[in-house]
Amino acid sequence: MSATLAAYKLVLSLARAVSPLAGSGPSKLAQGLVGRRAAPDTLIHWGTAQRDSERRTVWFHAPSVGEALQARAVIEELREREPNAQVVFTYFSPSAARLARQMPVDVAAYLPWDLPGPIRHVLDAISPDLIVFTKTEVWPVLVKEAGRRGLAVALVAGTVAESSSRLRPAARALLAESWRALGSVCAIADEDAARLHSLGVPKSVLQVTGDPGIDSAAQRLAAADPAARFVAPFFADPRPTLVAGSTWPSDDEVLLPALDVVRKQVPDLRLILVPHEPDPGHTKVLRRRLTDGGWSAATLSEVERTASVHTVDAIVVDRVGVLADLYTVGRVAYVGGGFHGAGLHSVLEPAAARLPVLFGPRHQSVRAATDLLEADAARSVQGRDTLAEALLTWLTDDGAHDYAARRAFGYVQRHMGAAGRTADVLSELLRSSPA
Repeated sequence: MSATLAAYKLVLSLARAVSPLAGSGPSKLAQGLVGRRAAPDTLIHWGTAQRDSERRTVWFHAPSVGEALQARAVIEELREREPNAQVVFTYFSPSAARLARQMPVDVAAYLPWDLPGPIRHVLDAISPDLIVFTKTEVWPVLVKEAGRRGLAVALVAGTVAESSSRLRPAARALLAESWRALGSVCAIADEDAARLHSLGVPKSVLQVTGDPGIDSAAQRLAAADPAARFVAPFFADPRPTLVAGSTWPSDDEVLLPALDVVRKQVPDLRLILVPHEPDPGHTKVLRRRLTDGGWSAATLSEVERTASVHTVDAIVVDRVGVLADLYTVGRVAYVGGGFHGAGLHSVLEPAAARLPVLFGPRHQSVRAATDLLEADAARSVQGRDTLAEALLTWLTDDGAHDYAARRAFGYVQRHMGAAGRTADVLSELLRSSPA
């Protein structure tokens, strides 16, 4: 065992030992710690009480919401090819807990602590035939224990940005053995495949299958219901609308001053503001700020209750799970996360909704954002003035708007099919694994 892996296990063991001290309260940290402690029992119970030993079992893991959506698209395609397969799904971030409950799987739970004890107990119980990681979420102890049992391990939607922490020396040292142990890797693009190979993935197991997240986004937009109670009022009272999705305070500090400029030329502008964390305290602050700025503001719950937006020009969304539907009523989309270091959110949903897309300068780790920029379907803005300029162009110039909208939707259409191609690879791997 390498010194790096030994140190990793020691740190995780200490974290696990002290986790009960931090595992209380409503914070995401507490939710994650509680979920991780409960995960072995959930998975072991399913494995011992419900698992059918006559059927193949696939264990999918995704760290958070974006990767879980990629995984879901692949799982749905795999179920069509392998209808008798049982699917286990684990996740890392509390943000994915709600989505996990909606996944087309047999059991879902947090990922247990990546330590030999918990991992061995879970593997004994669920006895997977195939383990599938998403993006770059490879856990070294799980991979090592799977190798000891001769289990097939794959990675799907593999992508490594040029700035990825996986390329740093410490991560390389910790994960080198895990990368070499993967039996099949489906990369999103050629550049991702090259970087994965540089990390240690053998060329013989690498192939480029595309981004299943594009299929997932297209499916969500196709399923949007214009008659839904929280959407129908917008169609009944159409106005030029900016949908600002998954925004953070760092986005708001640029977006709201830019909109003050835009409203002078587009006085009937409507804003749908969808904060990344729509907790009551945050939505209350946003609503008050909008009202103080001269907007007639309401929450989405109020719109749904009154079935009208006739006197409202700013809507603060106070729940999760509705952003894809709301993009369908927009003329332009702004995607949050580009003004801080935590990462840009998904640009695929607004593109699938045929919207030109705007975001902040920190987008380099998101391949689809770069692709949309190159396709003239998106613009990266540096601050208030460039954001206001771009908004005015797409709100007032129909030709410029329609061209960018077509390019955005065309990008999505050209890149669909990755989930099916990925599922083909996994199906073949599953059928070739020992029974």
